[in-house]
Amino acid sequence: MPGPGRSWSAGRAGRPLVSFAEPELSGTHTRPRVGPRTLAAATCLVLGLGLIGGAAAGSRLTGDGGDAAARTAYTAAGSLWHSVPVDQLFPPTVQGDGAGPGGADRTWTRIAVAPDGGCAHAFDPLLARALAPVGCRRLLRATYTDATQSHVTTVGLLFTRADPAAMSALAARFRDERLDRRPDLMPRPYPAPGTAAAGFGDRQRASWTLSVLTDAPVVAYAVSGWADGRTVDEPQPAADAVRGGAATAPAQAGLGNEAKGLADRVERRLRKTIGTATEKSA
Repeated sequence: MPGPGRSWSAGRAGRPLVSFAEPELSGTHTRPRVGPRTLAAATCLVLGLGLIGGAAAGSRLTGDGGDAAARTAYTAAGSLWHSVPVDQLFPPTVQGDGAGPGGADRTWTRIAVAPDGGCAHAFDPLLARALAPVGCRRLLRATYTDATQSHVTTVGLLFTRADPAAMSALAARFRDERLDRRPDLMPRPYPAPGTAAAGFGDRQRASWTLSVLTDAPVVAYAVSGWADGRTVDEPQPAADAVRGGAATAPAQAGLGNEAKGLADRVERRLRKTIGTATEKSA
């Protein structure tokens, strides 16, 4: 398991042709006379084509600037799992100003960091199948507890093998089919022996959130539960649990806020890190 401040790495269509054909006269082939008007017209046409070509080239040179920058950021994001220290993505302490129920502040303390690795057994079968189109390059996870140590939350960053088109397609599917709201597609927690999350298993999952990014090859998620190991019969997605008037046990306990608050802040740190990495590579 990587320690504070250490890296995750561990040994590890062409332009149309314009031609001026000489006219063929019946019986004889004579070279046409080229008058001033014809010459002027030809000159204008050549100049016009040159301007159009120059404009097109300029458009290619300047219009691709934004796309090139986006590609650079996307590529930089895909390599962060082995080039960024643990504490930069999952800091020891995360401040959640206004993240709790009713806008209360939250403070989360990291109690466990999973060794970076693949996705085998990290997700329930249905979620693994839903994520399969983008592949799994690396999975980073950490588990936090709140200030009272009554709640535990695992936050994860799945670095995929997908290009922007594939990530956009997956994001659209999760959005259109509301896959991020299905209890049978909840992420799994990361328990750690000897910590407040030791009893945080699959049956203890209470609330969760999952986001498929389109500007980075990353799926970010968080799942929360009680630290005392109690089971949950009806888990609730964080987007529903944080709504005013939600009366489920996870909502009343603020577990939706725990999952959403931590996931949002870790995702912000990821984007900030991507920006820094992109600037350095420019």
